[in-house]
This record gives sequence, C-alpha cells and structure tokens, in this order.
Amino acid sequence: MTMFAQFFGATREVTGSFHVIHTDKSRILLDCGLFQGRRKEAEAKNRALPVDPTILSNCVLSHAHLDHSGRIPMLCKGGFVGQVFTTTTTADACAYLLKDSAKIQENDAAYLNYKIVRNFLGGVTEGGPKMSDAKSREVKALLKSSEARLNEDIIARFQEQHHLERINPLYSIEDVETCLPCFSGFAYRQPFAVAEDVTCTFYDAGHILGSAMVLITVKGSKGHKNILFSGDVGRFDRPIVCDPTLDFAEEHRDIELMIMESTYGDRLHDDGDGDLKTMLKQVLDETFARGGSVIIPAFAYGRTQELIYFLHELYMENAVRRVPIYIDSPLATRITQVFERHPENFDSDTRQEFLKNGVDPFAFEELHFVESVEESMAINREQKSHIVIAGSGMCEGGRVLHHLRHKIHDDKHTILIVGYMGKNTFGHLLQEKGAAYEKSGRQGQAPMVRFYNKEYPLQAHVVTLGGFSAHGDYEELLRLMRGSNLHVKKIALVHGEEEQIFPFQKRLQDLGYSVTVPRQGESVVIEE
Repeated sequence: MTMFAQFFGATREVTGSFHVIHTDKSRILLDCGLFQGRRKEAEAKNRALPVDPTILSNCVLSHAHLDHSGRIPMLCKGGFVGQVFTTTTTADACAYLLKDSAKIQENDAAYLNYKIVRNFLGGVTEGGPKMSDAKSREVKALLKSSEARLNEDIIARFQEQHHLERINPLYSIEDVETCLPCFSGFAYRQPFAVAEDVTCTFYDAGHILGSAMVLITVKGSKGHKNILFSGDVGRFDRPIVCDPTLDFAEEHRDIELMIMESTYGDRLHDDGDGDLKTMLKQVLDETFARGGSVIIPAFAYGRTQELIYFLHELYMENAVRRVPIYIDSPLATRITQVFERHPENFDSDTRQEFLKNGVDPFAFEELHFVESVEESMAINREQKSHIVIAGSGMCEGGRVLHHLRHKIHDDKHTILIVGYMGKNTFGHLLQEKGAAYEKSGRQGQAPMVRFYNKEYPLQAHVVTLGGFSAHGDYEELLRLMRGSNLHVKKIALVHGEEEQIFPFQKRLQDLGYSVTVPRQGESVVIEE
C-alpha cells in the first residue's frame, strides 16, 4: 500500500487550509479553505484550486470557519461529485457562512466594477472617452440609482461596450445553494465510511461549536493505519464549547501521521490577573461610570456567543448594570440560532448552569438581535449606556464602522477588542494607536484615524482582552500531546506562520517527536 499526505494550503501560514490524503484507492480532501489577507494576493490564490476537483473521492471538513470551508462552492463548480463530511453542527452553520461569504464577494465585485467604469469615464483609465465635466458627471450618475445602490446592469453594459476588465466573484449565492446538498453531518465518535478503503471518526477539537479533530483510518492488506488531522485546536476550561478531546478510542490511539495546527506555537495567552468574566465586568463598570457605551467588534461564530454567555452570567448575578445589549450582525444572529439548535455539543457547565434550570443562555430581556440597517442606525441615537456587538471582527467593514463613527471621538465610550486583529486591518490600527495613547497617559492631542473618507480623533478608550482567543496556545497544544492517550509516530505541522511554527517544532522535538514542516505542494509519506 502506498499512502501519503500532500499539503496545499495553510502551509507555513494560517489560512487556506487544504490537504489531500492519497491511498491506493482514493483521494480524500481535508478542508477546502479560503486564503484571507491582502486582496490581490488572496484573489490570486483563491481563483485556482491546487488539484482537479474531479479526482477527489470525497472531502472531510474540520469546522465551518471560512479559512477551512470557504472554497467548497468552487470545488463543486469545478466538477466535484463527492460528499462533504463534517459534524452536524458544522453542516448547519456552513449554510449561513457560505451564503454570507458569497454575498460579500458579490458586493465587492459590484463595487470594483463600478470603480473600473467610473475611472474609465473620468479619464483616469487610459483610453477613456473625451467628454465635458458636466457630461462626465451626468454619465457617472447613471451608475448609481441611489447613494447605496449600484446600477449593475448599466455598469456591465459599459464594460462590455468598451471592453473593460470585468471582476467576477469567486462564487455566487446560487453556487452555494448548489453545493449545500453535498454536506453530510455526523456526531462525534460515530465512525462512517468516506471511501472504499477509508473510514472517519470525529473528535471534539474544542475550537468552536462543532469543530472536530478528524481521525482517518485507511484499510490495507496488512491492516489499518490511522491519520489524525487536528483541525484548529481550542482552549481548555472555556464556556459553551467542550475541551479538546484527550481520550480517544483504543483503536484510534496509534497515529501514523498527525497533521497538527500551530497557530500559537510560540505564544502564551495573556489572560491578565483574573478570569475573563471579571475583566469584562471591570471594563463595563468603568465605561458605565463615565456614562459611556461599549462597542465590541466580534466575529459572528464563537466570539459573539461567548460574549453573550458571559454577559448573561453577569446580568443573572446582578454584577453589572443591566443595560441594553445589541447583537448588530445578521450573520451572528443566524449562527446563534445554530447554537440553540445544537445543545448536545455544549459543555457540562453550560448544561448545568443554564439548560437544567430551563434557561436559554442566548436569550434574556436585555439582549436584542438587530436585523435591518434602519434598526442598526437607530442605536446611534440612543443616549443612555448600552453595549453593541457588531461585525466585522477586524473592523474592515460591516455595521461596527458606523457605530465607531458616532462614538470614536468621545472619551466616555470604550472600544473593546476581544479577537485577533490582523496586520494592515483597521482594527489593528485602532488597537495600536489606542494602546500608545493610553501609554502616554492620554496626554496631548488624540491620535487621528481615517475611515468613511474622514479623519476622526481616537478619543474613545481602546481596551484589549486577549484571553478570548479560540486557539490554544503552545501549552494547550502540548497538553493535547502529553495529556491524551495518543501514540504519535510522526507529526506534520501546518496552520502557523514561520515565527510560530518553527519554535513549536522544536518544542515537539524536545519531547521526542519526529516533526516536519511541509511547504506548499510537498508530501509526507505515511507508508510505502
């Protein structure tokens, strides 16, 4: 039997997860994620799948985050006829996440096409028409039916007529609808067939609700071999989600190859001097004492629900003022409904504290889920203290920006950072400038930031609570290796930047493991 693993994404980086297990009889894809980062670089990587989808037997998905699931519609567009196996919770969530991804891509493509035509008509693009300023303004006005709505048909006709570049989304909402029937959901620890010679079993990875470590068992003439794909490994002792699995079934304990993430392979999470709920209470108390409100940019899947959980606990304990809480993200609203449909995945503390007492952790009097843009804008007219949890998580777009626009210049308010802010994102800029201003004792003129084509003074307090990360740090990753009943022969490290992955490789080697760090396209032989 010839068997090997080939790595095409999340190799020495933390995005675009895409790995293929080759056996004598099948090719199994592990994850099919989007590359996320600078627009041009991500676009180039995402446009071309690294393998022909028609050669793949089936796909196994570790969890729903788009850097792991976001190219599945492209897989189906490319001729993939297999199934996408995942947990029942992940299958449920992907219906919302992939449609939201398609909508964002469609909107981005429409805006870029508008810019192409506008620049052409304005003479910015070489070869544009010669017309008076008045005529140019008249023609440009045709491109929009209102301030927020583009005339996409007219834009498309201009592009076709003048042979201009046309930007298309990676996939459409219709493409997502076409691929969703390919999803098959399974419970944890329930073995199922993936191919003629391959079975699979999911174990809880503790990263987000429904996330899984993927145990692949390949049957051959000389017996079977186990491959374990960690997916993204979560943290221990966190609410809602169970801890990462340490107890594996006896037949799954001997691992020929472990494909392991290393996002924080050289980092320990800074949880401060107290637990997260206590630190959150302190931020709320200080802000409300100033008469201010708290704006929290948050990711729709996982972070928002964890915040709701902590806030609900604080309110039940009467530990903070019970101000209105607005979840201003339609996607976060849908994902919260997924949580409510899958209480079987909750940890014991959540079941004990909430469910056994007949209390829904994601529903209480002060919690409001905001749907329409009009409702969202109305929040800005509210003068009393409140909490807004809104997307996007890195402040690169979405409804959080108009909340910031109304509050960023006032020092009674707080911008609370609870997630990773990637370099070159607006969230990172806020975090960096806010920290520097606090370090100076908030002396002198407040730093200026630019968004919505206007400069704003960053007078609002910017506070970071780093302990909300859903990725285990290196001690928690090592706890999986030292504390579980696994016997691992070889490890391939993925999903980590080089400054994280190589220190983690050394840590594992110091424990006696054989560890490799594959480059994109490289293979690791499992058995010859």
